[in-house]
Amino acid sequence: VQLVESGGGLVQPGGSLRLSCAASGFTFSSYGMSWYRQAPGKERELVAAITSSGSSTNYADSVKGRFTISRDNAKNTVSLQMNSLKPEDTAVYYCKRPRTIAVNRDYWGQGTQVTVSS
Repeated sequence: VQLVESGGGLVQPGGSLRLSCAASGFTFSSYGMSWYRQAPGKERELVAAITSSGSSTNYADSVKGRFTISRDNAKNTVSLQMNSLKPEDTAVYYCKRPRTIAVNRDYWGQGTQVTVSS
């Protein structure tokens, strides 16, 4: 299993970024996927999640209405569109394949840094 995030960077408040996570080594369309983030000195937190088919999503209250998670099962990618970014969105963003009954462990990407600053 390999998860590789990309798309992070420095953006001004109010700006937008699109993160992508390229997945390989497993049947991507069979798994729900999630985005997490971790700011300095804080615990890692769930940002958004999407079901295997993409038919259902959920978001942390702090990002509802600003972030959108999506997936392309043909390309084995999950994306996070982030709009109206705020300084408090600054964090390392991680892609995660959650554990299942069959595979009792989570898989994480290496993370991508998002910095929101003027």
